[in-house]
Amino acid sequence: MFNDKSILITGGTGSFGKKYTETLLSRYQPKRIVIYSRDELKQYEMAQTHSDPVMRYFIGDVRDPERLKQAMSGIDYVIHAAALKHVPIAEYNPFECIKTNVNGAQNVIEAAIASGVDRVMALSTDKAANPINLYGASKLASDKLFVAANNMSGAHGPKFSVVRYGNVVGSRGSVVPFFKKLVAEGKTPLPVTHEEMTRFWITLQEGVDFVLKNFDRMYGGEIFVPKISSVAILDLVEAYSMSRDADIIGIRPGEKLHEIMCPADDSHLTLEFDDHFVLRPTIKFHGRSGDYKENGLGEKGVPVDVGFEYNSGTNPQFLTVDEIRAMDKNA
Repeated sequence: MFNDKSILITGGTGSFGKKYTETLLSRYQPKRIVIYSRDELKQYEMAQTHSDPVMRYFIGDVRDPERLKQAMSGIDYVIHAAALKHVPIAEYNPFECIKTNVNGAQNVIEAAIASGVDRVMALSTDKAANPINLYGASKLASDKLFVAANNMSGAHGPKFSVVRYGNVVGSRGSVVPFFKKLVAEGKTPLPVTHEEMTRFWITLQEGVDFVLKNFDRMYGGEIFVPKISSVAILDLVEAYSMSRDADIIGIRPGEKLHEIMCPADDSHLTLEFDDHFVLRPTIKFHGRSGDYKENGLGEKGVPVDVGFEYNSGTNPQFLTVDEIRAMDKNA
């Protein structure tokens, strides 16, 4: 569905944007790929490896609504990946996080409607489910804005949906490059905030593939959640340092022991498909109907049990130490 289409990626110079661009270029024949981001150095560096004639690099911030409207002229599909994502930094700079993650989300929505975009997929995080930190709360607000945007756009305007997933293996600023750096420098045992911590674990390519497929699945208003594995933090330590010895430094501001992607309070809205879950919207949309039990690809979902929660600590699928190493190698 991306052949001869124009696609804009906000925050496109990040880990996700680069992999998404690489995948689009290898599998499809897009008309244009517009990378929208605020860092000229990152755009310059990305252009060295992604110089296909369809590529366009557009300096701009999601905080700037007029610039977004200019960038979205003639765009068919938008992937909204721009965000301030570092949990402790958001705790110390809360309103800066809100300006980008909440105000920026609304700017993307309004620009998409004004520009006649066809579909918008916003990237979210497991931290948006039952949030305890400012980053998660801002992404929950963003998710709500994108779901409700289907009311603003009406029956014939853009469709808006959300993808929510967990930690990405090796993404910029994540724990894996940090652990690798410490091990290379001989600095062990590795620092761990709590020995019982778990996280959902996904590769960058898996995240990209999930987003790509959901453009075909979406009706607008869904929150898509992939079925993925969890990791235990001490297994992660062993995978990279060959030892389970850890330096317990204490939980950081806004950090959870376990992450949630489908809260129990939303179990009445949650549908289970073969390889993913869908959280249906809490509100009805003007001019649109459907119960989301069958998606755009004809896949059928069933309601989960009341009280069901998709939690990284109780997830039935955990990676072993060897599987963590294999996933890292493949990623």
